[in-house]
Amino acid sequence: MSTAVSADNPSNTGASGIALPTTALSRAIDRGIGWVGELASVLWTLLVLVILVQVVARYAFGQGSIMMEELQWHIYAIGFMLGLSFTEIRERNVRIDVFAERFQPRTRLWIELLGTVLLFLPFTLIVIWYAIPFVATSWSLNEVSAAPGGLPHRWFIKSFIITAFVLLALAGIGRLSRVWAALFGDR
Repeated sequence: MSTAVSADNPSNTGASGIALPTTALSRAIDRGIGWVGELASVLWTLLVLVILVQVVARYAFGQGSIMMEELQWHIYAIGFMLGLSFTEIRERNVRIDVFAERFQPRTRLWIELLGTVLLFLPFTLIVIWYAIPFVATSWSLNEVSAAPGGLPHRWFIKSFIITAFVLLALAGIGRLSRVWAALFGDR
């Protein structure tokens, strides 16, 4: 287990204020999630283009489209869900450590470990557990939009719930490996 300093985080201390060493596992997970996050960032450009086309079609030509409106929120939802894990590995999430900021670093590491094991990972696993039949039912029914002229294959958007929370669980496992290394690694 080694401590590596990334280019965008020279001190290796994130928003949590805890300096964590990286591990081979955390680097692999962060690299994979980073790749997905960068790929998903293209969705924001696509979303702007879809909105632009929809606005021009509606106001310049008087032609609104339910399909285009639904496509907008589908792209937004996919981008948001894929961005959850990317935000987690970059520590760009909102943290309110009013009490923990006064604790010793080792105590904060224990809080991080217990929070990840007892709250974060179980939450992601529960969402995945309930999302699988939710998506499977949508797929088996070949669910479509309830709106006339809406998008088909509603299961596709729903499948990103599973994808997002699997990636989020992986981000939690990567974080857990870093906290574990900080607590029990080379002393």
